[in-house]
Amino acid sequence: MNAYRDQYAQIFKGGRNVVLIAISADADTMQASWARDSEFPFLFASDTAMAVGRQYGAFLQRPNLAIDNRNLFVVGPDGRIAYRAVPFREVDPSAYTELGAAIARLVPADSARGGN
Repeated sequence: MNAYRDQYAQIFKGGRNVVLIAISADADTMQASWARDSEFPFLFASDTAMAVGRQYGAFLQRPNLAIDNRNLFVVGPDGRIAYRAVPFREVDPSAYTELGAAIARLVPADSARGGN
């Protein structure tokens, strides 16, 4: 999450025409505290029932255990998944380059700059 925060302006266009939502099975109170303390400039959502995670296949299913997998999905304005990284390689710098390119394909350059 720190990498997302630190590259937010570049990769996520500073939130201009891009919405970043980090979804976790952790309780919302835990996420809120962490987000505030770490000054994350994007949204967090709690999925304690793991409904969203299951829909996106973000959990490794093992008997009596669901493991949160680090996955990343870019959803286009049409609501369709435009890019997926399953699992997301958060320690690999090229993963952020690929993510940035996926977002750039969806967000026209003019809208990222605010137009002319």
